[in-house]
Amino acid sequence: MSFEKELLLKVKTVEDRIYRFLPEEGGLHDRVASAMNYSFMGGGKRLRPMLIMEIGEALGAKTELLDPFMAALEMIHTYSLIHDDLPAMDNDDYRRGRKTCHIEYGEAFAILAGDGLLNLAMETALTAFDFADSQKERLCVIKALRVLFDRSGLFGMIGGQTIDVENEGKQISEDVLLTIYNEKTGALIEAAMGIGAILSGAEDTLVSELMEAAREIGVAFQIQDDILDVTSTFEKLGKPINSDEKNHKVTYVTLHGLSDSEKKVRQLTDSALCRIRPVTDMNSFLKELICWLVDRDR
Repeated sequence: MSFEKELLLKVKTVEDRIYRFLPEEGGLHDRVASAMNYSFMGGGKRLRPMLIMEIGEALGAKTELLDPFMAALEMIHTYSLIHDDLPAMDNDDYRRGRKTCHIEYGEAFAILAGDGLLNLAMETALTAFDFADSQKERLCVIKALRVLFDRSGLFGMIGGQTIDVENEGKQISEDVLLTIYNEKTGALIEAAMGIGAILSGAEDTLVSELMEAAREIGVAFQIQDDILDVTSTFEKLGKPINSDEKNHKVTYVTLHGLSDSEKKVRQLTDSALCRIRPVTDMNSFLKELICWLVDRDR
């Protein structure tokens, strides 16, 4: 089976496992539930829950522990995209080829949908305790919760977004830019890879190595996004291109050019693959997935 076909099957598997945690529509809460589901079910690579699934299952984690965290992390990622697209942030009308949440439902309901998904992520992740059958598993859930909310908080994803917004339109150093990439994009990838290992009961040394690899993958992923913003098309990307230039954003490409940016992506990815070899030796799809992130055109 080709990687592309296997990837589609994996995406379908992930979505089957995470959609069941979504809120029911109807009643007085119908519009906000609809907005939450519209954004959550809007497609995408499902990279973060897929990383939890692939690493967790390779290392022997229970499905019942993985699923709530897969859904919770994707809820956090989705809420961040809803808020990123708002006029006060990136002011984008399209994502993944569809109207963004605030265009479809209005700004107020987009804000509420994002808030709702963040809170639902907490509720969902906590349900993992229902399936923790031993003290060891309960401790693993606690560790996973700490990683989930630490890496999505002030010194993770939100911190990266804060630095990004504060410096919009300004000339920033490479160190500041890489901090943004590490926190805004890399932190949730770091959470995914760490959580998958933690829920399997993996040793702390392996968890640390996987999370360090995730930081490298996150930066590589964001630099590749910078490259695609210059080289791709709306039809492939599903959102406006050249938006970084429109918003006067400093990116790795504006600092180093396309050629050096492509080399950096390859360098970071090769380093990450070396770190996670103990897992990719058990799961060849995971290695292919990370390599695809480098070569993707959307």
